[in-house]
Amino acid sequence: MTRIEVQPGRLSSPLRLHSEGPRILRAGFIPLVDASVLIAAAEFGFAEKEGLTLDLVKDVSWANVRDRLAFRQFDIAHMLSPMPVAAMLGLGSNPSPTIAPFSLGRGGNAITLSTRLFERMRQVAGISETASAIENAKALAKVFADMRVRGEPAPTLGMTYPFSSHNYEFRYWLAAGGIDPDRDVKLVVVPPPLTSDALAAGAIDGFCVGAPWNMVASERGVGRIVAAKQDIWPSAPEKVVGMRPDWAESHPETVSRLIVALDAASRWCDRTENHDALAEALADQRYISAPVDIIRHVLAGEFSLDATGSRRVIDNYFMFHGDYANYPRPSQALWIYSQMVRWGQAGISLNSARSAASAYRPDLYRAALGDNCTPQDADIRVEGDSDGDRFMDGRIFDPAQFVEYVDGFAVKSAQRLTPGADEV
Repeated sequence: MTRIEVQPGRLSSPLRLHSEGPRILRAGFIPLVDASVLIAAAEFGFAEKEGLTLDLVKDVSWANVRDRLAFRQFDIAHMLSPMPVAAMLGLGSNPSPTIAPFSLGRGGNAITLSTRLFERMRQVAGISETASAIENAKALAKVFADMRVRGEPAPTLGMTYPFSSHNYEFRYWLAAGGIDPDRDVKLVVVPPPLTSDALAAGAIDGFCVGAPWNMVASERGVGRIVAAKQDIWPSAPEKVVGMRPDWAESHPETVSRLIVALDAASRWCDRTENHDALAEALADQRYISAPVDIIRHVLAGEFSLDATGSRRVIDNYFMFHGDYANYPRPSQALWIYSQMVRWGQAGISLNSARSAASAYRPDLYRAALGDNCTPQDADIRVEGDSDGDRFMDGRIFDPAQFVEYVDGFAVKSAQRLTPGADEV
């Protein structure tokens, strides 16, 4: 594929100042810590300062959030970072154009296995308490090989949505250990708040999900955390604010004011002195409805790996604002597209690459905050080539070498999904 040159979409009309008046924005969200910026904007006055009211509506599944945004029940939505990319590619059931002018930060995901499965990893592979993410993945591959020899059924693993960072990160981790996620395991969709219960009941053998549900499982003694998002790719965008392109076109000043409010809220969420107040707000039944002490530990990146007391501290487990974490970078959308191609959800074409990149709208971010608040490098850049931002397998993503990048994976799908087959 030739070098991808993408001109991000532009609004046809310039931003109008103070012409739309105060607005009530109905915003869907899923009860996860990575909804913090939206919740803080509503609870601590950042939206109000910009003349906005955020009416936050807690939902039960990502498919619901997607559909309610498409059917205009929501103005904006807390969305998985791949959801706008999939929408612009026309993937999944009921695809509707969706753009993301603001990322809600990085981090928050982890992979948790049942304590039964982890104990078997110890017995078969002899892994230590301090095993790395890649060592854990390779140990799991040995367990799966042992299970096949014994004629045992393939394990069932849960993730939150087919077009999700969780799905791609789980697959990336499994494949890095030599496990084929399409053949060696059964991947199913489980809503985030139900993952701990499903693990405890034996309905699944592990899951990849956002905070605080990994910590909930480990605190209950039913799960062992074996990898975090930072182990797989630290800079991967996690959740974004999604909206319909026609809505953004019709409400340019509101979009700008929303981005300003979210920028202020994300800066506030990043400061550790605010984490007690943030944890209290998140723990409320209207939002996450989880123990406040667990949320506080999650915000600090302090993990109980399991019920034995094993602990791990991950620096910047959540990064709500720092290092341009809110910038919707099109090359990251292209990496997401590469994983859709890798796992048979999409085919390769230049038009598809352009559509994928167009889902992330740095032009709207710049229009609201100015060039001084945006990174100085290219919107489409090489990813994973700097210290502190490397992929777990050492590979580098160069959008100009898209085909070679996808073809270079030893473990990938050889089959493209039929329309609708990727939805649960």
